[in-house]
Amino acid sequence: MAVKFMAINFAGAFFWCMKRYYDRDVELRQLKDAQERSFSEFSKMTLLKGRRRIGKTTLGMLAMGGNDTLYLFVARKAESDLCQVFAAEIRRVLGVFVPDGVKRFRDIFEIIMDAGQTRPFNLFIDEFQEFYYINKEVFSEIQDIWDRKRRSTHVNLVFSGSTYTLMDKIFRDEREPLFGRADLTLELEPFATSVLKEILADYKADYSNDDLLALYCFTGGIPKYVELLMDNGCTDMELMVDFMVLPGSQFIEEGEKMLIQEIGKNYGTYFSILNRIAGGEVTLPQIEGAMGNKSLGGQMKLLEEDYKLIAKKRPLRSGENSKDVRYEISDVFLRFWFRYFDRYRPLIEIKNYKALGNIIKDDYCNYSGRILERWFRQKMMESQDYMEIGGWWKPVKGANQDPREIDIVAVRLDGRPHAYEVKRQRRKYSHPEFGSKVKEMSDKLFGGHPVDYGCLTLEDM
Repeated sequence: MAVKFMAINFAGAFFWCMKRYYDRDVELRQLKDAQERSFSEFSKMTLLKGRRRIGKTTLGMLAMGGNDTLYLFVARKAESDLCQVFAAEIRRVLGVFVPDGVKRFRDIFEIIMDAGQTRPFNLFIDEFQEFYYINKEVFSEIQDIWDRKRRSTHVNLVFSGSTYTLMDKIFRDEREPLFGRADLTLELEPFATSVLKEILADYKADYSNDDLLALYCFTGGIPKYVELLMDNGCTDMELMVDFMVLPGSQFIEEGEKMLIQEIGKNYGTYFSILNRIAGGEVTLPQIEGAMGNKSLGGQMKLLEEDYKLIAKKRPLRSGENSKDVRYEISDVFLRFWFRYFDRYRPLIEIKNYKALGNIIKDDYCNYSGRILERWFRQKMMESQDYMEIGGWWKPVKGANQDPREIDIVAVRLDGRPHAYEVKRQRRKYSHPEFGSKVKEMSDKLFGGHPVDYGCLTLEDM
């Protein structure tokens, strides 16, 4: 029998709650194609990954709709206790015999694969990386059974996971047993800027661009956060902030839960680094100086390369060996969370949520102006009209020297460069002053060739 999806209690059930299903058309087709090939040829393995609240489970279950689906959630508990729960689900969904007292997942998985010899069905294993903490031998046991039985069975196997480092280690480390086993790997990204416009329009037909920017600032396009705001009627900045700082709000602890899940309990130094970056200290000397001149090169490398929580920014065309490096938090929501919820933790501890809300509102114009640049860069990337997108700046050598910085430099596919200064309001933009910066930049990067330049504001979103 087919699973009744609405009865499943899982996080991120975004698309069922909102007015309709948004985006993910390409990923949905890929998942359905993998299912079809699993049923018509032989068993296929799909890896579905992405950060917490991105909508992996919802997408996977939607792709499997109308077909028998066994959904197993890997909670961090004793393997024998998990097997007891899984055995009951196998009996209920597949109607096959599972003996009492099964204590090892390898036996559960073998029963499932054997059932696939006589019938096609989906197997969705959610938060698969948790087996790393339960029993690491599970990965080699799955590999053995899969390799022996996949070509004689018709199981559409989907592994879903939220922890980047562990999922990469399990499936991409050539020393691990499941390396190279996935037939398809999908990594879900936040909603595109065009999709955020579409969603907000469905909930507020006359929305302003400032409403749109607030939605992007506070959610980064993460489906679950968008759902929470839209389904509670929060369609402008004031309403969004009031909702996020309510007692018991999911937003208050969300960043901490996400980072503990990814990094573990020894997160103190990493949190401090992210807090500094969110507050505007974006170079390594600035961060190390603010943290007592500690050497942080190792932690920065892990945050960038393993956890993918920060990214380096260099002036356009400066080269990988350039030491003129700035750091930014890769996730727009986490940047917001660290700037307010983590920094003002004392207010949360004494339950002064009103004061926290006022701080966010008072600082909104300043903060959102910076995030507006991220919006335009993302929008340009999504257009696929450019071969290069970045920023440019000239190091300031003296305290009184005018900083020479350009927010966005983008080179179109035809080779034509464009330069933009990003402002919330156009009246704060000086075309002649910006033009002098563009000329200096063009002399250094483009041999003095003409560069189209101007200002991007809220009006251009």
